[in-house]
Amino acid sequence: MLHRVLSPAKINLFLKVLKKREDGYHDIVSIMQPISLYDEIILKIEKGKGISVECNNKSIPCDKTNLVYRAAEVFFRSARIKRNLSIKIKKNIPVAAGLGGGSSNAAAALKALNEITSVCLSQEKLMEMAAGLGSDVPFFILGKPCLASGRGEILEPVNLPQFWYILINPGFPVSTQWAYQNLNLTKMEEDISIAILKVSAACRAGRWDNPAALQGVLINDLEEATIRKHPEIQEIKTLLIDFGATGALMSGSGPTVFGIFPDKDRAQKTFKRIKKDQRFKNMAVFVAQGLKL
Repeated sequence: MLHRVLSPAKINLFLKVLKKREDGYHDIVSIMQPISLYDEIILKIEKGKGISVECNNKSIPCDKTNLVYRAAEVFFRSARIKRNLSIKIKKNIPVAAGLGGGSSNAAAALKALNEITSVCLSQEKLMEMAAGLGSDVPFFILGKPCLASGRGEILEPVNLPQFWYILINPGFPVSTQWAYQNLNLTKMEEDISIAILKVSAACRAGRWDNPAALQGVLINDLEEATIRKHPEIQEIKTLLIDFGATGALMSGSGPTVFGIFPDKDRAQKTFKRIKKDQRFKNMAVFVAQGLKL
């Protein structure tokens, strides 16, 4: 029997990098929003043992280095069961795009296996497994807008309006590792603290009832390094504002840029205009809504 699950992308509405940790990761503070841009994960589980992965995107490895493969291994080991599992990944979320596609796929597999096998591990246990797989994976287990801290695994759900977003991916990958390696961390601690306090208070008070209120929050510390190497990212941000977005920002380590719109009608009309514009002919363009799962 086949089991199909949807695996959403995410955007970072705010991303401050605090410091590099001894374990090689970085401490961050971020507002993370799941959106209605999905990959599809198809699982077939039978008696026996073994894991196989297929993907319609040839750039994705399907061996033991695949994050979904690793998630299945971790789940079976933790649940102390053996099954024969085949997984097909239908990618729609661009790869190495700052949208968390791989992490989302791993989280979707963990949650699906927990349900399919009736093992019924607690959410706390799933989050623990997810944290061992990657910094963003616990966020996708929780599956709702969050204020993230630590290396991204400390999560506090927050109330965000379901704004609409147009996402533009210029068609080249950006390595998360590269982005962090090229980050300038010589910042004033006081400035960082003020920004974080402001964002944290606004998150908890639910003050963002319209996209304009987000304009002072749209900060991504990884933008500078990525734009320095790929100036077209800044051009896309400017064009989105010109097309009527209330604000625009690069998500995660990039290169995907999103523009914020207050409602579906304006987002859909702008999406149609952008799709007809020759400046975007070689880029992937999506329209999506923020999720409140």
